Amino acid sequence: MNAPSPVIDPRAQSALRRLEWQLRRRSVQTLLGGAHRSVFRGRGMEFDQVVRYAYGDDIRDIDWNVTARLGDLYRKVFVEERELTVFAVVSDDPALQFGSGATSKREVLLQLAALVLMLAVVNRERAGLLRQTPVGESLHTPTRRRARLLSTLAELFAAEAPDPAPAQPFRPSPLLTGPVPQGALVVWFGEIPPEPPPPEWAAFRRRHPVIGVRVEDPWERAPPASGGFTAFDPAAGRLAWVETTPASRAAHAAWRAAREEIWRAWWPNPLDRLVVDAAEDPLAALVGFLRARRAGAAHGAP
Repeated sequence: MNAPSPVIDPRAQSALRRLEWQLRRRSVQTLLGGAHRSVFRGRGMEFDQVVRYAYGDDIRDIDWNVTARLGDLYRKVFVEERELTVFAVVSDDPALQFGSGATSKREVLLQLAALVLMLAVVNRERAGLLRQTPVGESLHTPTRRRARLLSTLAELFAAEAPDPAPAQPFRPSPLLTGPVPQGALVVWFGEIPPEPPPPEWAAFRRRHPVIGVRVEDPWERAPPASGGFTAFDPAAGRLAWVETTPASRAAHAAWRAAREEIWRAWWPNPLDRLVVDAAEDPLAALVGFLRARRAGAAHGAP
């Protein structure tokens, strides 16, 4: 007996259709250009052979054992994996429900996750999803099938936002403890982690390339103009009076600096981290990021 087809929320279905239309209309593969098979990884991970080093080659690929044995510089040649898995981790933090404009950070982040996964499937790569919430996780195993991916994304879009004041503190971490597909490129979507990375993070990144993606609201960059206004505090469940003063601006600057320090500690390489403004076009931001990432890989950026 066949399992019943999942019921797709009409609003989620409409949102996904708009995103798909954007991908087709913008011809993303043409925009990105280049000869690499994968639009997400510019530098292969599978060893192919050793060749003599030439000026301009990436020094990170030098094979020091062969170089010492033969007395001349030799480097390793890599090829892109035949099958790439793009594994998206959506950390559905209650803090993402904030938005000083027409769109919340959560809405933009879900769009970015959907675009990344749809782009992977368009490029004939496998796409998987893990959603983290304060009450648990839901895993969707990687697939190349468009219909299955759209069903997964529809479930993501239709899921209720987490309680803004969860019973237990939500402390998500990009350092995943569960199984990750072998050789997968992990793309983490969420807030800035609450603390710097632990020592195990370096070993995890050696096993899996990890890209960090977050959405920033204009009020996170700079507090509102001087004056006061009433705002709703979802964590406290009440209205609060917000007033900008020199002291509050100084506190905001210190808070922002501390957060940015943590963000860069997790992703020291600018080519591995993407920050999107809440009012920005998500697809344009993603295309610009992938272009920069590919250009950086082509020029041997670390």
